[in-house]
Amino acid sequence: MPIRDVKFQAGNYYHIYNRGNNRKAIFFERQNYLFFLRLMERHLVNKGVEIVAYCLMPNHYHLLVYLNTDNLSNLMQPFMLAYTKAINKRFKRVGSLFQGRFQSIHIDSNEYLLHLSRYIHLNPVNANLVKNPQDWEFSSYSEYIMLHNREIIKNDKVLQHFVSLDSYRLFVESSKETGFLVLQTDIFG
Repeated sequence: MPIRDVKFQAGNYYHIYNRGNNRKAIFFERQNYLFFLRLMERHLVNKGVEIVAYCLMPNHYHLLVYLNTDNLSNLMQPFMLAYTKAINKRFKRVGSLFQGRFQSIHIDSNEYLLHLSRYIHLNPVNANLVKNPQDWEFSSYSEYIMLHNREIIKNDKVLQHFVSLDSYRLFVESSKETGFLVLQTDIFG
């Protein structure tokens, strides 16, 4: 397996993402999303990975993480394997669920961190799944604006840069009309 371009180091932020093999679905029913979140807590949160933001989409996922460990690759492997095995068993399928191993981008500035959180939270809006980001159940956005709390999100890493929850909401929702934000890379182009 080739060596990753991105080296994972504790004390840094990363954008972790992947999509379904052949761009197919990775979540087939509500329980799949909830199971993924439980696995995320067990395999990542409980082992030194802080989830800053996330969005689970029908055929891909985005995680914005802060590492307290250098061991992300070794934590992601059993996480993704456990999810794939469960989905394959549940839907009587075989083979790879994901399009290769997960992708990652090192977040090297506060500006990029903030824009990435917005990008992640607007994913379901820009995919025309919902009109408002708080309407997508499988995103951390509703935790950011205090509609509910799953207790796995460390949103203070982003919210500390805003004077209030309303200012973060305005930051995210005011850009809905302008479409997808372009980040350092065209992730799924």
